[in-house]
Amino acid sequence: MDTMTVTVVPASSATSVAGARDSARRFLADLRPATTAEAAETVVMVVSELVTNALRHGGGTCTMDLAAHPDSVEVAVHDSSPRTPRMRTPDLNGGTGGFGWLMVNRLAHTTAVTLHPVGGKTVSALLAR
Repeated sequence: MDTMTVTVVPASSATSVAGARDSARRFLADLRPATTAEAAETVVMVVSELVTNALRHGGGTCTMDLAAHPDSVEVAVHDSSPRTPRMRTPDLNGGTGGFGWLMVNRLAHTTAVTLHPVGGKTVSALLAR
């Protein structure tokens, strides 16, 4: 199993999210057998969403783990907040979001939120390879 851990510390959240996407692309490019282009872009989209949410709502820093399994890729993002993601009605006019967690759940085979006894949580998604 191939794995990678990336600590995401925001110089600015935009550069941190871009760095997480770049790390995911490098990780996926090195996998053998290779992932399909569509699967790789789906993983990158989920990375972007989970890291953005962790930085915005999870305390400002996070760690991302990527793991490749024979038929799937797991994305796990750890942050210091005990607040779990929630489904909400997307805001089409006010710009307050609401699209991300719904999108992650539709793209992933499974998602999970694990609260840690010492604080914080891990949000993970298992995606097709």
